[in-house]
Amino acid sequence: MKTIIVAVFQAFFFVNVFIQQGNCDVFFKRHTPKNTKILGFSWENCGKPADPAVLKSLDLSPDPIGIPGDVTASAAGTTTVGLVAPLSLNVTLEKEVAGFWIKVPCVEELGSCHYPDGCQLLDMLIPPGQDCPEPLHTYGIPCHCPFKAGDYSLPKSDFYLPNVDLPYWLTNGNYKVEGVLGSNGQELGCLKVALSLHSN
Repeated sequence: MKTIIVAVFQAFFFVNVFIQQGNCDVFFKRHTPKNTKILGFSWENCGKPADPAVLKSLDLSPDPIGIPGDVTASAAGTTTVGLVAPLSLNVTLEKEVAGFWIKVPCVEELGSCHYPDGCQLLDMLIPPGQDCPEPLHTYGIPCHCPFKAGDYSLPKSDFYLPNVDLPYWLTNGNYKVEGVLGSNGQELGCLKVALSLHSN
C-alpha cells in the first residue's frame, strides 16, 4: 500500500491502483462509509543515515482529504542503488487506543504485514507490459522492478478519490504506519506516516 519502492512512489502507486482500478476488495472486507476524511497527514524518513532510498519531499492537500474528493499530491525521492526483485517490505501499523499505541495485526494482507517481494505485488496489480497508471505514465515514473538508481519526481498532480471499501476494523482514530524496504537482509529505506481517519 501503501511506502514503498523508492519510499513514497510505491505507496502512491498502491493507493492509486487500488482506488482507480477498484481492486480494494482483494484485500478488504466490505464496509463502505458514506464519507471518510483523512486529517493531519505527516511523514518522516525513519531509516539509517546510510540508507540508499530516501524521500526528499511529499505534499498532500487539502487537509482534511475527503473521500470521495479531490487531492493534490507532489513528491520527490532518490535511490543511490538499483532496486531489483526480490524487495521485501515490512509494514507496521499502529492505532492509538486510550492513549496507547497498539500494533494492528496482519489481517487479509493488510495491517502489520511482511511482504516477501513488493515487485510481485506490483506485477499482480499492473501486469507487465501494461502502461503505468496516470500520472506516473505521463511523468515517466516506472511502476515495475527494476528501478534504476537516480532521482524520481512527481510534480504537483491532481487525483480524484472515489468512495472506497474499507476493512471492517479500520475505524475512526489516529494511526501510524512504518514501512521498511529491504533486499538480501539489508535495509534500503524506511518511511513513517501519521494520520487521523474519520468516517461517517
